[in-house]
Amino acid sequence: MKIRAAAAATCVVLALAGAARADTADGDALIGRDWDAIVETARGGEVNFFLWGGSDTINRYVSDYLGGVLAEEYDITLNRVGLTDTVEAVNIVNGEVEAGVTDAGSVDLVWINGENFRTMRQGDLAWCGYTATLPNDALVDWSNPAVANDFGVPVDGCEVPWNRAQFAFAHDSATLPEPPRDMGALLDWIRANPGQFTYPAPPDFNGSVFVRHVFYHVAGGADRLLGPFDQALYDEIAPQVWTLLNDLEPSLWREGRTYPTAITQLDQMFANGEVAFTFNYDPAQFGLAVDAGIYPDSVRSYGLTDGTIGNTNYTLIPVNSPNKAAALVLQNLILSAEAQLEKARPEVWGATPGIEISRAAPGIREAFADLPSHPSVVPYDELAAAALPELQAEWIAAIEAGWIENVGR
Repeated sequence: MKIRAAAAATCVVLALAGAARADTADGDALIGRDWDAIVETARGGEVNFFLWGGSDTINRYVSDYLGGVLAEEYDITLNRVGLTDTVEAVNIVNGEVEAGVTDAGSVDLVWINGENFRTMRQGDLAWCGYTATLPNDALVDWSNPAVANDFGVPVDGCEVPWNRAQFAFAHDSATLPEPPRDMGALLDWIRANPGQFTYPAPPDFNGSVFVRHVFYHVAGGADRLLGPFDQALYDEIAPQVWTLLNDLEPSLWREGRTYPTAITQLDQMFANGEVAFTFNYDPAQFGLAVDAGIYPDSVRSYGLTDGTIGNTNYTLIPVNSPNKAAALVLQNLILSAEAQLEKARPEVWGATPGIEISRAAPGIREAFADLPSHPSVVPYDELAAAALPELQAEWIAAIEAGWIENVGR
């Protein structure tokens, strides 16, 4: 799932910056330090956590569960800044660093992955080299390339995994009992059922990942596009994709004259019966929407037989965070088997854990095994059997810019 956070935060950012209490001027002094000493340094402080705020269930988990544990056990105040596009949080950090704000920034922790992580690495905006200091880092399988690399960029101790995610489609089985099962069949279905399908305009992440699936389809598979960005290969594949998508427009919702601007808009259209599909990098959202009465009980989700794209998402501490010790305590809590179990509960979030469950204590492993499944949520193991890798960030940036120029206009 790629995580985005956003602009509505400007006034909140200023307020948080004014209230920040630096818990260490030198973050590197924390690396390798005794954990109990780090906790005592953080105690009584605060941490400003910037993350996508579009899900009430996620917001409650962060504010109530994570914030509750921080307050009760560590006397740390969690300030959740719920936004809409992670690039805005990146821009805040970048602007502060360029202005010389090196240890009193607004952002202590950000939910992130993909091109935003690449931007922060390239701009020396991410604090790195500390992850082994976290006691719960032992639960992370860094030997797994899907964890050790974020959209092809090595993590190198610069962020901590939170969830694993994989793209899936949702449909109403009462009105569409047999949905198209591969990308070619889906494109044929769209042409045969005009007005029943659309996708959010990139750079909305879920809209962008749908377009990447079309790229994989036109390229004859993901393997041709993996690795560093190849301009010649892009120039070969991209015109075919733009032609396909432009030719598809008369069959889209409102004949492709307009696109949803965000996945939340597509979700609402699906709930209203305006379109036959929605999709998401986090299939647990389908079950939560059913339980909330937004979608009917007959909604089901599935992956494609030719695969859907999966990735890992993370949390990252900016280099100019003034509250690094508190951010470390929050990251260690996020990595804990107990916190991962809580957010895996279908009624809480249903997120797929970012840790290796086999490394957790026996009681936690049993609790994970006993978690109920939701009939509207495709099992992660089923999706993972046909998982496709993500492209490197340079590919994604080129595809999004190309769609805007050649299709969006």
